[in-house]
Amino acid sequence: MAFITSLIAVVMAFFIFFVRMKASEKPTNAKKIILPPLFMSTGALMFIDPVFRVTRGELIEAVILGLFFSLFLIKTSKFEIRGSDIYLKRSKSFIWILLGLIVIRLGLKTYLGRTIDYRQLSGMFYLLAFSMIVPWRIAMYVSYRKLAAQLKPPVLT
Repeated sequence: MAFITSLIAVVMAFFIFFVRMKASEKPTNAKKIILPPLFMSTGALMFIDPVFRVTRGELIEAVILGLFFSLFLIKTSKFEIRGSDIYLKRSKSFIWILLGLIVIRLGLKTYLGRTIDYRQLSGMFYLLAFSMIVPWRIAMYVSYRKLAAQLKPPVLT
């Protein structure tokens, strides 16, 4: 089971990388930035089942680690104006950060999997990912809005 879930995580990381590379070829908008965390939030339904619930300490650890990891994603997500549109800039360090995050995730999973039930561990990693993605996307949205304001013509009064 651990091998399969680890393989899925690696495949998802590569999928994220390719989606990110494609995203830099097309203009972005607020909807493309905001919707992924909203869609991901449905994963919280896993906590309806008690086997996925985590302790308060595990919750705090997962959220703090997610917030820490979000800093790296925020740092590598920049926008640029091309013509009359806003594009996500390609970042050479993004793939390395993504690979680093997946290696850390696999290491944590191996280490923590010895003492924490894999279902609780799934809950922890969901919380970690959600705590990483939400601040990242909020920062992206704020950055996007600043550039979008530059694109609007000034209002003459």
